[in-house]
Amino acid sequence: MKKIITLAIVTSIVLFTACTQETQNKIGRSIQNWTGTNGVLDIYMGEKLVQRYIKIDKLSTAVATDGSGISRNYRYAYGYLDLNQNYKVDEGEKKLYFEVSNFSTSYIFYDNPGK
Repeated sequence: MKKIITLAIVTSIVLFTACTQETQNKIGRSIQNWTGTNGVLDIYMGEKLVQRYIKIDKLSTAVATDGSGISRNYRYAYGYLDLNQNYKVDEGEKKLYFEVSNFSTSYIFYDNPGK
């Protein structure tokens, strides 16, 4: 039984390292998409923070609906608008759908440091 487990682990490692970097990234993203994240999205106007969204599971890239698979020029997600920017969902802060442009919006997406 120990040999079978060891063989399975070694085989998994060999197969994973044989994947290209892009394939490894896709695997990592699919695992993260399944497990979720406690993401934060900060939107800036110049150097000033103007909006913060918290408790974002996934920031997705929009894809064309005609079946071509071409990415659109915006990202979307659901998250709580953090009005007082304290990384916590307070009374009155509701979950919202939002979109950000890839070109005209300055934003940073990261894991919540206050988890």
